[in-house]
Amino acid sequence: MKRFSHHAVGVQRGSETLFSAFEDGGPMWTSEGTREHRHPVSFRVAFETAPVVHLGLSMWDIDVGSNQRVDIAADEITPAGFTIVFRTWGDTRVARVRADWLAIGPTAFEEDWEV
Repeated sequence: MKRFSHHAVGVQRGSETLFSAFEDGGPMWTSEGTREHRHPVSFRVAFETAPVVHLGLSMWDIDVGSNQRVDIAADEITPAGFTIVFRTWGDTRVARVRADWLAIGPTAFEEDWEV
């Protein structure tokens, strides 16, 4: 459990198109085996400490002629941003992916001041 002290709690959200491999013949669409795509995300305003980040697939375009294998995770979470990691493997062919994210964490409060 992530506990927040007296800090104000900030919430930021976004939607990121990770890739469109079908249009440019990228490896998610044309290759087989283990593949990974990393997509950096910067918060509009930095949090006080690393927030909790929740990810979900909001769009995926996958070939129906193969197994549908997907792993998505938030990595390298800092107060300033994080990296979305999308993985697939085997014969899965992924044309396009979009992920939505939600970050919740402590943020500066206008009445806070430094001593």
